Amino acid sequence: MNIISFFEKNGMITSFLFIAIIMLIADQISTRLLRKKIPGSAIAILLGLLLAYYGGMITGGEKGIADFPLFSGFKLVGGSMFRDFCIVSTALGVSFPVMIQAGKAGIISLMLGLVLSFVVGVCVGLAFGYHDAESLATIGAGTLTFIVGPVTGSALGASSDVIALSVATGVVKAIVVTVLTPFVATKIKLDNPHAAMVFGGLIGTTSGVAAGLAATDQKLVPYGALTATFYTGLGCLLCPSIFYLALKAMI
Repeated sequence: MNIISFFEKNGMITSFLFIAIIMLIADQISTRLLRKKIPGSAIAILLGLLLAYYGGMITGGEKGIADFPLFSGFKLVGGSMFRDFCIVSTALGVSFPVMIQAGKAGIISLMLGLVLSFVVGVCVGLAFGYHDAESLATIGAGTLTFIVGPVTGSALGASSDVIALSVATGVVKAIVVTVLTPFVATKIKLDNPHAAMVFGGLIGTTSGVAAGLAATDQKLVPYGALTATFYTGLGCLLCPSIFYLALKAMI
């Protein structure tokens, strides 16, 4: 058995080794070229996104880089299970007194974030030429997160192309949040647990918030992920019901 065959048959090992190499390269770029003005983790995330885009272009967009036998382990490593495990594991770093102190701000940010994202999504739907309440509510829900969009679309009987658009909207939002968070963190004073909880409530997308905060300060991840997770749950409840009915009444 040659070395290539070994790595192809042990996809998990290959994936973690490849991730380690990317993180090492990113850390060297951050230290030697950028003088740590941009965290290495942020650069690693950007390199990962570029690699995923390249894989999608080469393979036709089916499973991206995971379609290559050598990188088949990314199907699991890049899936929701590992993402959720990472988020849950950060709960060990949560300070409950700090959570209680940020309670009111967290609730206000949640509601404000839900409403604003939904309104932006409805505007996106209108721009794409949709005018029925079901389609607009589905696209608006997708702007919350790429999970809420399909849930809402299925509940309201939206067409498959509308559901796909809602997912695309949520994915774009997650990528933008992931990449931009480290760059704007200093300007918006995103440097403490209280701010992280408000940020998670306003932005919502758990994947983007967790990745962006990890690139900013890993200690902030559990606080942002906490409110972002509530954001997703509330979105799944409100979008197919209250938000949809309000939108239908206005239309």
